[in-house]
Amino acid sequence: MKKFRIPTPKSGGVILSYKCSSECKHCMYYGSPKWSGDWISEKDLEETLTQISNYIQESPYGPENVSLNYGIHFTGGEPFLNYDLLLKAVEICKSLDIPSTFVETNCYWCKNDKITKENLVELKEKGLKGILVSVNPFILEFVPFERTERAIKISMDVFRENFMIYQLYYYEQFKELNIKDKLPLEKYLQLISIDDLKRNVELFKMGRAIYCLQDLYKKYPINYYFNENCHIELVRNWHCHFDNYGNYMPGYCGGLSWGNLRNLDSLCNDGINLDEYPILKALIIGNLKGFYEFANREFGYKEKKDGYVSKCHICFEIRRHIISKTDSFKELKPPEFYSYI
Repeated sequence: MKKFRIPTPKSGGVILSYKCSSECKHCMYYGSPKWSGDWISEKDLEETLTQISNYIQESPYGPENVSLNYGIHFTGGEPFLNYDLLLKAVEICKSLDIPSTFVETNCYWCKNDKITKENLVELKEKGLKGILVSVNPFILEFVPFERTERAIKISMDVFRENFMIYQLYYYEQFKELNIKDKLPLEKYLQLISIDDLKRNVELFKMGRAIYCLQDLYKKYPINYYFNENCHIELVRNWHCHFDNYGNYMPGYCGGLSWGNLRNLDSLCNDGINLDEYPILKALIIGNLKGFYEFANREFGYKEKKDGYVSKCHICFEIRRHIISKTDSFKELKPPEFYSYI
């Protein structure tokens, strides 16, 4: 294969930082308070948004409206940890006419009505089109539900039809359970069944979930997954992510990079030589058997005796092992990602 054409992103999330107020058990990107102050600079933020501005598609309902898989959203980590930077990001998007912009938040900052309304009104006045409030049992361990309720009430008033809850099921359930404060997952699971959790939360078996929630799932030996690859997941062009280190992330796959966003036009138009990205090559046109054999042969990776909950579990374990041995693979970015599991 001479060149591989990188998918042209039609929507995506800009990760302002991986730093978060919480350390949720399901987080795909290992967001945590432990991350260093790695906020994207205003210069890099403007370069990133300028690069992607020509590709982003508006919501089917128009550029002034939002949809989950259209436009640009600001994310992390928790973007409200650096409110001034979030405000600047919104202003840059407006100047570039990027449509359907919204922010997602865990609502930790919604401590009273005054600051919640002031921030949301200011963001809207600067050009933000909408907001997504995250609600699930994992955030509930860190954020009092009364703050989530406050954010929802005021967001509905400020953003009207451009307000989204993810996931509505848990908002309604927490209301029914009359939850107000934080609630450890162990106590939550005393109120509902594990089957209810597995059935109703959109839980990807990747990221921190493969370590913190692996007991929810059956494990299989590595050869169970040998015929699988990740082509479909890696080449989709919607809801992509662009991080604060300048990486264009394939799919939802944290710790992997197509390349630097400064070269986005070249990546999308000219493509890359997959021979220079052997890990991506194995995951896209090979299979997990070949990836495992490569890691075993070249870096001494050994199969986990207790098995794996998903192909993502295998992939990350191998990548984490490889980067502990060498920093020579340019697709294993950012290297910091592998330090915060």
